[in-house]
Amino acid sequence: MTHDDARIVIVGAGPAGVRAAQTLVAAGLSPVVIDENARWGGQIYRQPPAGAAFVRSKATLYGFEARKADALHTTMAALLPQLDYRPDTLAWACEPGYLDTLHAGREARVPFSHLIIASGATDRVLPVPGWTLPGVYTLGGAQVALKAQGCAIGRRVVLAGTGSLLYLVAYQYAKAGAQIAAVLDTSSWSQQIAAAPRLARLPSTFAKGLYYVGWLKAHGVRIERGVTIDGIDGERFVTGITWRRQSGRDAVLQTLACDAVGIGFGLRPETQLADLAGCRFHFDTLNRCWLPELDDAGRSSVRGIYLAGDGAGIAGADAAEAAGRRTALALLDDLGIAHPRIDGQPDAAQLARKLQRIAVFRSGIEAAFAPPAGCTSHWPDSMTVCRCEEIDTGTLRQCIRAGDAVEINRLKALTRVGMGRCQGRMCGEAAAALLSEETGLPLEAVGRVRSQAPIKPIPMSPALYTEGVTAIPEEARDE
Repeated sequence: MTHDDARIVIVGAGPAGVRAAQTLVAAGLSPVVIDENARWGGQIYRQPPAGAAFVRSKATLYGFEARKADALHTTMAALLPQLDYRPDTLAWACEPGYLDTLHAGREARVPFSHLIIASGATDRVLPVPGWTLPGVYTLGGAQVALKAQGCAIGRRVVLAGTGSLLYLVAYQYAKAGAQIAAVLDTSSWSQQIAAAPRLARLPSTFAKGLYYVGWLKAHGVRIERGVTIDGIDGERFVTGITWRRQSGRDAVLQTLACDAVGIGFGLRPETQLADLAGCRFHFDTLNRCWLPELDDAGRSSVRGIYLAGDGAGIAGADAAEAAGRRTALALLDDLGIAHPRIDGQPDAAQLARKLQRIAVFRSGIEAAFAPPAGCTSHWPDSMTVCRCEEIDTGTLRQCIRAGDAVEINRLKALTRVGMGRCQGRMCGEAAAALLSEETGLPLEAVGRVRSQAPIKPIPMSPALYTEGVTAIPEEARDE
């Protein structure tokens, strides 16, 4: 394939996608960049909507990362004349040589010879009783509300779960003036201390995390570690949260009043497009999930398809930038194009060393903030696991205990868990964890939920949306 024949598509305009695009443009290529968001930056450097009714500086929005955010935003803005940039566009399916996309209610098939998937991550969700009440958000959702809408999720907020994002969101909310009733961390102080030597491999990042915790405590925000979340209280909306903290041999049950809860247990990679593209997967013990098989430069098992950033394994924004550039360099190698030099951007050897340091740090993060083990044994039968299809824990347990399912896709077929609008993105891990615990099989042995197109909801009839028609045509009502 010649330089001119290559049609390169990048999915995602976060840190990985932007650095990949920058590298390719510097080599004389003009990739298509497809992004589901309205503006580039991804989740970590999410920008408010253009013409937003509120004004918040980058220093306020991104804190210590304001310079990195500004550098990424500025880089992408400078690249726009040399890209085919398509914001507000969902890539909802992938097959050999083509992506199916949706923008403003209209479908478009985008051909590619080379595809870089920089799809990022989403919250890892483990349900607790009451998690479907109005007023319960994921931690990522709470962060989106603050960055993109300029508002908090409630007047008195509890943030619960575990992971570094838990403390970052708490800090961002408190700095913005929101009332944080408490931060409830299911990880223990002892496991966080044990992970400190690995976290110290990136001293500046580690110091930032310590600063967030210290700042919260100095400003009177209650932080509890080693807790078990018993449930979120309320009937029509959130009124409180109930949790336990071990004290000697007794579990002390406590209830805290609040009107909103942000909850999350770390992040999970978005891998559906890679699955639909036919990439091979393996179980990754660090990320506790199935990931596409990649070489050191981000090449997948499918020729011409590459992955970079958190969609290839959770590692954070700095690693995503490095991996985006590294993957673009691998693509250039495959096309026989010399690596371009970009001021301030490392070469392949420097990228490898940087990513190795981050990998050690990341293993420390996962050890410090591991999702709670054995949590499914405490789930009541009446608790909803799959919101889309309204499947509760009891239905899943009954199917498993009857011996009808020892593999996640079999459980899906028999109960419809993971068949709804979210395609298992919210409930898949919970269902797999329950299946693993009920059968006694390791998590990797129960398999992974196979992806199906569309990976996210799309309108059934685009014409009804693009033409402004809201009613069903009379001649179609009886069909």
